[in-house]
Amino acid sequence: MIRSFLKRQLLKNKALFFREAERISGFLYILMKQRNSGGPWTPEEKREIKRQLKYLTMYIPILVIFLLPGGSLLIPFLAEVMDRRKTPRPRLSGAQSPSVKV
Repeated sequence: MIRSFLKRQLLKNKALFFREAERISGFLYILMKQRNSGGPWTPEEKREIKRQLKYLTMYIPILVIFLLPGGSLLIPFLAEVMDRRKTPRPRLSGAQSPSVKV
């Protein structure tokens, strides 16, 4: 119930989120790092995400939930909802290489 409410509110403000987030150099790259590469955020990256979310909260008040204690656990959900891709990027293990069809 809360998850669907939060998702609905984020989707409602998605255009504004991207318009403001694109003004912040490197923010979207850091936010989507975990979804794009599968690697975890460093503590410094987490601090940067929270710092930029404080700024974005002035425009999109629902983002304050990510700044509350324990809100850091929801940041992967934010990245999932804000992901622009239609399908998730496939994960490749280090030993495999993508197959190319000619």
